[in-house]
Amino acid sequence: MDSKIDTGVRYSKTHEWVSGISDYAQNKLSDIVYIELPAVGKELRAGTACMVIESVKAAEEVFAPVSGVVTARNEKLGKAPELVNKDPYGDGWLVKVKLSGSVPDDLMDAAAYTELLKTV
Repeated sequence: MDSKIDTGVRYSKTHEWVSGISDYAQNKLSDIVYIELPAVGKELRAGTACMVIESVKAAEEVFAPVSGVVTARNEKLGKAPELVNKDPYGDGWLVKVKLSGSVPDDLMDAAAYTELLKTV
């Protein structure tokens, strides 16, 4: 199955983007049933676990691709976590983050992420 890739975002090697998870990641998880979002005001550190997503297959940690403070969380996901499966780059966003510093150099653009997906 081909994954949708948003050309306007940067991706981590663990399939996250600044406000959520990639289409590839949501496909691998399958039907998402619950998301434990971090609180507004929580400080995130790039590369560390910041939330948990549960699906019918497994519970997986989501790693912050950037460092910063959570400024908003998608409250719609409490009643409709499947929005992440339907639209991971739109209605299925997870959190908004105010960066503390610059975007890490190891985040990939769409072309580099496309190449990574060929190896998984």
